[in-house]
Amino acid sequence: MTERAWRDLIAGDRMRVDQEFAGAVQQSGFSRSEWGMIMTAVDFAVEGEGESARLVADTSKVGVIMPELDKIVKQMGGKPGGSSSGSLFSKTLAGGIVNSLRSSIGAGGSGANEERREEAVRLANDYAEALQSHLENRGRWERIRDLAIEQGRSSPE
Repeated sequence: MTERAWRDLIAGDRMRVDQEFAGAVQQSGFSRSEWGMIMTAVDFAVEGEGESARLVADTSKVGVIMPELDKIVKQMGGKPGGSSSGSLFSKTLAGGIVNSLRSSIGAGGSGANEERREEAVRLANDYAEALQSHLENRGRWERIRDLAIEQGRSSPE
């Protein structure tokens, strides 16, 4: 088997978890498009061994794509976290409220970029937990965990 074989085996599970996780993304500060880009910068690893092993999100590259997220949002003429669904009125209202709240607590400028990066990392970690739970519920976790450990992929790169 190749080095990435265990990751290939969870592709279908990830698609199911993506659907289940859509609500968490919608409630976050990110649009579905932004979340998709964030996930391109996230890799998964199995950390630990045996019963204590956990699926973890390697988010070390998330900071690299954050400026690109900002560029895309600006090109689309929107605000960070703009929903890709719903009316223009509700998008504008929600964005205005969120931005007003951020401004009132002093969360503008580069601090806002760091806040968005931290939110992306938190969401990716929540996703990893949801994916592991999904694998456990389907009776697939032990096989995936053992394969990952066997392939020497037991910690994030």
